[in-house]
Parts: sequence; structure tokens; C-alpha cells
Amino acid sequence: MVDFTHRSSEIELMDSFSGTTKELEVILQDINRVNKLLGGYSITLRAVFKLITLKDKESYTILDMGCAEGTMLRKLALEGRKRNVKLKLIGVDLNKQSLELARLYSKDYPEITYLEADILKEDFSQWNIDVVMTTLTLHHFTDDGVLKFVHQFNALASLGVVINDLDRSPIAYYLFKAFSLFFIKTEIAKKDGLLSIRRAFKKKDLIYYASKINNATHHIEWKWAFRYLWVLKKK
Repeated sequence: MVDFTHRSSEIELMDSFSGTTKELEVILQDINRVNKLLGGYSITLRAVFKLITLKDKESYTILDMGCAEGTMLRKLALEGRKRNVKLKLIGVDLNKQSLELARLYSKDYPEITYLEADILKEDFSQWNIDVVMTTLTLHHFTDDGVLKFVHQFNALASLGVVINDLDRSPIAYYLFKAFSLFFIKTEIAKKDGLLSIRRAFKKKDLIYYASKINNATHHIEWKWAFRYLWVLKKK
């Protein structure tokens, strides 16, 4: 019986991935397929554009922490072009192979820059960041790590922070188990998908984190399919 009372501390396979870039590409394709079919990308897109409408600017700088191969950034770039909103997009990741794929896929996206960097150690003040976003990345960290990262996100962003992550739900867990039989090819994506849900959050977890960050207003909302959207607006 799987216990969903507390966040799992088990490490995901992707956090210590040592395979080839081609193997990584196939795994990321699995993850992207899930996000596309279950509407995960649209949650972040809507939240980011809602946030940037708070201030009229000639252009907006958005940083994606844990960008992987850059799918979310490319979707933002296309939406920005569609809305005639000038965006400067920065993808940050620690995985060289993911960034190699990101740069390959983003050759036609001059508005995107990719950096191999640790957001807790790198000085991003030169970029004048408006929004920091992260999608399905926060659950990789411990509670202490989550607080460190979100404090840093909030310090960097002039407008706010958009966090999109999973609901630690038994229903989500068993639905994903069934879903993966038909739509996920790789064993790593299947196993990590289930573990991601066990490492994810209840609303009370996010409310607790939010209580530790005072210089922002917080909006935490459950979204289909078993996601939480946490938006921090700078005071």
C-alpha cells in the first residue's frame, strides 16, 4: 500500500541519469506527451501572461528554472509572437544533455537563451527578471530546498513567480499507472512519473511554504489534471 500522507524522499531516476542524449530525448518525449495530453503546459502559459499584464512594458524577461529541453519556453515564445508581446526568455538547467537538446530544438527561437547554472549560486540580477517560472521541478527538492528556491525566485522576480507542480493524490497515482500503459514507452518515465506524484504536494504543504514568504501575495489553486498552480505576486 502506497502512503501519501507525507512526501516521499526517494530519489527519482532522472536525478542521477547517466544514459545517452538519445535515451534522454526519448524519455523527455514521454514526459512531454503526458503534459500535452493532460493540459499541463496551458496552466503555466495562462498564469505567466496574466502576471505580465500587471505592468505595461516594452518587453518582459522570463526565467524558467529547470527548463529541461525547453518545451515550455518555446510555447511561451510562440504565444508571445501570437499576442505581439516581446519576450526575452532564459532557460536554466544543470543537465548538459537537456540543454544540448534545448539549443538544438530552439534554433528558430532567437528570444530564448539557455544557461547551465545553479540558480542559488548564479547572479541573475543583470537580467532584470520580471517573472520566474518552474514546471514540475519543485517536487524534486526537500521541504528546506523548496523554501530556499522559492525565496530566491521571489527575490529575483519584479512581478512574480509561477509554479506548476503535481498533487500528491492516490487518484492521480493510480490513474497515471493506467495512463502509462498506453502512452508512455520508457520504464524510467513510468517509474519516475509515479515517484513524482509521491514526492509532490498537498495544498497544505504549499500553504505552509507560502506562510514563510512574506513579501508576496499568494494564490494556490488546484488544476486538472492533478496539478497545483502557485502564483506569487510581488507586493
